[in-house]
Amino acid sequence: QVQLVESGGGLVQAGGPLRLSCAASGPTFNNYAMGWFRRAPGQEREFVAAISQSSDDTPYAESVKGRFTISRDNDKKTVYLQMNSMKPEDTAVYYCAAKLLLTTTQAIGYHYWGQGTQVTVSS
Repeated sequence: QVQLVESGGGLVQAGGPLRLSCAASGPTFNNYAMGWFRRAPGQEREFVAAISQSSDDTPYAESVKGRFTISRDNDKKTVYLQMNSMKPEDTAVYYCAAKLLLTTTQAIGYHYWGQGTQVTVSS
């Protein structure tokens, strides 16, 4: 069982940075690939980024590629999402998720989810 708690959301101006953190509980964090997803008001949940257990596989959504960076610290059991050059269309609730085995961009593959953190980008 893994419990995930996101933090770091808030209000940021367009063009600015924000870093999200996702702290995991449980003894086997190293076994899990991690992902970030987001859901904007009135829209479907969408994939943002993912990272494998050893950080050697980091797929990104095209909409964030080159602006967002996912990373993880296995000793701290934490995954991060550094968001730069933010745009109003990045406004959403951001969720982190965990799954065993390989990374995937598909939400259905993730077993555990955090409660989400709101990110609002003002223009």
